[in-house]
Amino acid sequence: MYSQTTNVVREVQTESKKLKKAVDKKDESAQADSYYNIGETFFNDGNFSKSEEYYARAKNMYEKLNDKPNIEKASRKLAQSQEKQNKISPAISNYNRAAEVGVLRTKSVNSNDVTRLSATSPEMKAEAIQNNIEISQKDNDKGDLAASYSQMADINIQQNNIPKAEANLNNAYKISKKEAPQQALEINKKLTNFYVENKNFDKAIEAQKKVLKEDFVKENSQEKVNQIQELADIYIKKNDAEEAITLLKNAYKLSLEKGHTLEAQKSVKKLDSLYNISQNTDASVQLYRDFLGKLPDLVSKDKSLVDQKILEDTEERISQLEKEKQLKDELIRKKNVFNYSLIGALILLTILVIFIFRTLKKVQIKNKKIALQSLRREMNPHFIFNSLNSVNHFIATNNELEANQYLTKFSKLMRGVMENSTEDFIPFQQELDLLQNYLALEKTRFANKFDYEIDFDENLNTQSLQVPGMLIQPFLENAIWHGLRYRTTKGFLKLSFEKKDQFLKITIEDNGIGIEESKKQKTEHQKARKGRGMKNTLERIALLNDLYKKDIICSIKDKENNSGVLVKIQYKLINKTA
Repeated sequence: MYSQTTNVVREVQTESKKLKKAVDKKDESAQADSYYNIGETFFNDGNFSKSEEYYARAKNMYEKLNDKPNIEKASRKLAQSQEKQNKISPAISNYNRAAEVGVLRTKSVNSNDVTRLSATSPEMKAEAIQNNIEISQKDNDKGDLAASYSQMADINIQQNNIPKAEANLNNAYKISKKEAPQQALEINKKLTNFYVENKNFDKAIEAQKKVLKEDFVKENSQEKVNQIQELADIYIKKNDAEEAITLLKNAYKLSLEKGHTLEAQKSVKKLDSLYNISQNTDASVQLYRDFLGKLPDLVSKDKSLVDQKILEDTEERISQLEKEKQLKDELIRKKNVFNYSLIGALILLTILVIFIFRTLKKVQIKNKKIALQSLRREMNPHFIFNSLNSVNHFIATNNELEANQYLTKFSKLMRGVMENSTEDFIPFQQELDLLQNYLALEKTRFANKFDYEIDFDENLNTQSLQVPGMLIQPFLENAIWHGLRYRTTKGFLKLSFEKKDQFLKITIEDNGIGIEESKKQKTEHQKARKGRGMKNTLERIALLNDLYKKDIICSIKDKENNSGVLVKIQYKLINKTA
């Protein structure tokens, strides 16, 4: 799919600023225009579900203002977005609405689209499309003209008129490639599929190579990768695996250079599938090793991930603007009621104060939960990268067996972490399993550095007791990485859980080099790095105390004579409710 995420983000941000000004000025016409423009941005980027959402908002506001020209415009674009998603019934409804409020020309175009979608006869569909082709040619509307040629090609295919279908698709492509790259790519995809279905692989390859030469593909590395992968798919269908492998290797290399994580992963999967067919296991293993080794750097420079987050934040601000507008409208309504009756005003004021207080309280709680969720999610990349470093160590030392065993254990552990990543509290048994898996992994990594023991009170109900997930793991990680691994002789790590009254007491004890000694041994590079693991954990504890009032207490100190570190954690017992 053709995508220029950075441009989309920039355009949506610009319109969101205009939207805020319109909301502040209570200019509903300008608000509707901003919604429509955001819908256009998403439509041109091929994100039809999002364009439908914003076109619908614009249409509703234009309906409220009884702005017929804009009702027609928004209704038509809304119908086109729905048609792209194969939502035929609502699309017909919106084409009908556009025809109702349109002038002579637009009324005819939209009525033709209703006939095209609702008619059962191919001849009637073709007549409606031909009428729109003539209208678009007269008005020089290239976007609608290209779409109509593409629609006519569909009818030609139904009627088994292959030469006309090919001609109409080529016409559609030529018209759209300058004005609407996304539309051009959709049409070319339809054209290559058409050739492949008719076993004309050479023409399909020729059409796909032509697209790769277009400026809007060459200047967009992400789309260039996608189109190379599309070309490889054609060669696969042609049973030319060798050429497909060459193309996919190029796509993989380009993805790594430009920082396209998902595209690189897609190339790896396709190559792996081809290697499996040819039973080239060594090439497949080498490919995955290369991908895993480069994954951290690839993710770190993938701008599309950052752009996506910015886009989500911008959309969240737009939603917040709507909520604020609704709240302001409600306040104005209640203020008018105040003018009629003092008693009624006092009652409404009391209700309003309670409402605002509760709303603010809910917002605060929601924000804290979002912060807590963010911290939880931040633990995952931190933990993944540390684990990947261990995999790199095994690979670097040519210890393939250990690397494979480590990856198996790591996969099992990550599955458990991901399954529990959405909850603030998880069953004690699940947390215990995660910690046991983690320590087993680190024991594999540092086999000669430490032994460990996990001890828990038999009075603890491991199934019903709830504990904060992944809260203890960073302390274990610190004990191993900053204490035990620097010992000259094998050390010992003990993790114990004890029930005392209504509290769970957790003790983590090691005989490593201790906190102060660890600080002294840090290199200048290590001192310059700001670790997030422990800070993240302490922030989580503060948020859990604030949200759930569990009185979590945590203390970390060196043992006497620099003989290791002692960590004590205590909080109220939490049992799962039915």
